[in-house]
Amino acid sequence: MTSLARIAAAALLAAALPSAAGAQAYPPAQRARDSAQALAAFRSNIATIHGRDRPAYLSHYLQSPRLARTGPGGVQWGYQGMTGGDPNAWPDTLVATHYEVVPLAPGVVYGTYRYRVAQGGTSSRGVSERVLVRQPDGSWKVAVSTAFNAPGNGPVPAVAFTGATVIDGTGGAPLRDATLVMRNGRITCVGRCEVGADVHAIDARGKWIVPGLVDAHVHYSQTGWADGRPDAQDVRARFPYDSTVAALEANPERFYRSYLCSGVTATFDVGGYPWTWGLRQGAEASTSAPHVAAAGPLLSTRDHWVNLPASRQFVHTANDSATRAGARMIARHGSDAVKVWYLVEGQNPDTVALKASVRAVADEARRAGLPLIVHATGLWEAKDAVRAGAHLLVHSVDDAIVDDEFIRLAREAGAIYTPTLTVTDGYRQLYQRRFDPQGLPMECVDPATRAKAALTDSLPARTLGPGFAAYFEQIGRTMNENLRRVHAAGIPVAMGTDAGNPLTLHGASVYREMEAMAQAGMSPMDVLVSSTRIAARAMRRDDIGTLAPEKLADLVVLDADPLADVRNLRTVRLVVRAGEVWTREELEYR
Repeated sequence: MTSLARIAAAALLAAALPSAAGAQAYPPAQRARDSAQALAAFRSNIATIHGRDRPAYLSHYLQSPRLARTGPGGVQWGYQGMTGGDPNAWPDTLVATHYEVVPLAPGVVYGTYRYRVAQGGTSSRGVSERVLVRQPDGSWKVAVSTAFNAPGNGPVPAVAFTGATVIDGTGGAPLRDATLVMRNGRITCVGRCEVGADVHAIDARGKWIVPGLVDAHVHYSQTGWADGRPDAQDVRARFPYDSTVAALEANPERFYRSYLCSGVTATFDVGGYPWTWGLRQGAEASTSAPHVAAAGPLLSTRDHWVNLPASRQFVHTANDSATRAGARMIARHGSDAVKVWYLVEGQNPDTVALKASVRAVADEARRAGLPLIVHATGLWEAKDAVRAGAHLLVHSVDDAIVDDEFIRLAREAGAIYTPTLTVTDGYRQLYQRRFDPQGLPMECVDPATRAKAALTDSLPARTLGPGFAAYFEQIGRTMNENLRRVHAAGIPVAMGTDAGNPLTLHGASVYREMEAMAQAGMSPMDVLVSSTRIAARAMRRDDIGTLAPEKLADLVVLDADPLADVRNLRTVRLVVRAGEVWTREELEYR
């Protein structure tokens, strides 16, 4: 409390306490009664903010010049100052927890609570205090009110969810009527747990708790529309590419919020500009961002042109020295992986040279202790990738049905298979100039991306050959069949969307991807494990992806059972990142 606020509180108490000064005692029964009545008034005061009921809100305050209020704007005296101003100036959301009250004297109770308030796209948390005084008519009024923001790196309050069904991400049976306790950003207990006096308990009966989702294939260097991929649709005349990339680098937070809103608490950027490495530290330390792992620039068998004059996201594997130099550069930057964009082009490709370049990258990755990630959509390339020791295949094989040799090679390599089923549909929509938001929670998509997606139908027409629809249908069938085969063979499958590609929107696209995996034959439990534990393993993180003591407290509270229907993963009520509890409403873009 500031010195001025303390003066205000002292002045009030001096006026309030004389009637009690002569009292011989403050009987315990009266203390309990005062505490209960004041706490009810305190909670009612906050409920009027949630209800945006201004007359009811004002009725909780002492209508006197002695009313003292203090906060970031300083100390304000008197009730009259509360009655002016904008009657609709409410916070977007207010989360109030950890209510405590202490009786000071007959009819005088001190109270405090922890808050997190969101307003205009920003949020802050801290502690707010009240001094409540009983009036002659028996009602309780607020005589002193304070609010102080906590520092950004302050500890997250301890919270427990009680009575929930916990699905821990391991594939094991759900825990019914369970308690989950979080303290200092980590889970301390799951199952039958004691809830300490300092822990704010949230009644989660009728809710399901799952680990935070992990998208193991994203690109922060891409926007989710054509302006981020001018090789797919050139809109540079209207949206200059350098400006587009600069905006992506300057404001990754808009996508962070989209991910959390969609229940995603960790992302693996598997290829982009060097600045994506710099996202990791800030995101890791923030409770308002997903974890970020980043592979940095891609080593490409094609000399691709989508780069900037002073920065490259594609490094051509032109020869052995260039390939090794590129891989070593990536390793020196502390990358989380080395990525190969393995494209075989032309009628008579030089397969010997292609194999040599991939093995050169694999060799350098092994020396650096980094996993090898490969984009390989052809069966020949995918086999060669796992022969070279690929840890993660970030796409389905879509040109042929995988055979026993591929399964054997993938097993021997210990490879994880990311099917990335729905990204091709985004390209189909782009080429047909018809964006279909059906099934996407657009409230989780930032306004700038929504506006650009809406421009899809105004793009210049392009000639689509007679085999256009048949092509997309065929690769869809092939990808689905290959996912069934890979999954049945016991190859680990991780969920990844390829978000950032045209009309594969950051965050919101996870639902289409998970539902496509279920439609291909995976059970809801298997989809959930692929979207949590295995996707976290693809990132080489063992502290996220499951719900157990000592794990980071990253989780999602759902209104419906995701094991009954994978579509119930859409019913997000709360998202927790490192113990910070966010409501879905405050994460949405309004």
